[in-house]
Amino acid sequence: MMKHPDETIDHGRRAWFGLAAGVTAAVAAPGVILQIASADPDPAPVTAAARWGLLIDTNKCAAGCRDCVDACDRENGLDRQSKPPSQSPAAWTDQKAVWVRKVKLADDLTGRVTNLPLMCQHCEHPPCVDVCPTGASFKRADGIVVVDRHICIGCRYCMMACPYQARSFVHEPMHDQLTQVPRGKGCVESCNLCVSRRDHGLASTACADACAAAGKGAIVFGDLKDPASPISLALRAMPSRQLREDLALNTGVRYAGV
Repeated sequence: MMKHPDETIDHGRRAWFGLAAGVTAAVAAPGVILQIASADPDPAPVTAAARWGLLIDTNKCAAGCRDCVDACDRENGLDRQSKPPSQSPAAWTDQKAVWVRKVKLADDLTGRVTNLPLMCQHCEHPPCVDVCPTGASFKRADGIVVVDRHICIGCRYCMMACPYQARSFVHEPMHDQLTQVPRGKGCVESCNLCVSRRDHGLASTACADACAAAGKGAIVFGDLKDPASPISLALRAMPSRQLREDLALNTGVRYAGV
């Protein structure tokens, strides 16, 4: 399968993400809510100068807390989903889009239970990209793994390839969408590290901001390539690991206390 260099992809697709995030005035399509962006998107192409990632300290992640999940839902319009009248609650729970979910890991030997948020791990070598037949799943030069909904054909190969079950499929027509996060029926989607914020020069993610506002500070976002960034300093100060280290994917999301 032919692969596209990161730089080539970014030059071609930054315009699409910038347009989605930076609309200030336009004719609204039915069911779409236009929002005023605080600033125009950065016109410069994405480069490999930074690699964005998360460090999650599970020792600070409380059982039952959903602040990061709820913040992600609000940021990306997932809180606007509604169950189709004909669908059972159980089927809706299985099918509704979820970009961040809280999971529990139990140690079989000690019985210790660890709570953590699980999302797209933004792998350096993403299996979802390898299997995508159209190039809709791709990795930007800054390490963020995203889906271009315009060329996603809904085959869901990427969902099967993801070892973290981090992707969702949109089964129903979209209503009340946010312009900075366009979504569409028949497409796959997942955490994109708040890519619209990245392209507007904002410093954090919705999940990290919500966790900090709640006084927990379990999620640190930042540039993994910058040795002076908060995330790099935290990674040097405490042991951390990847989930499924055996796959050698070099994930951009790391966990402490696991």
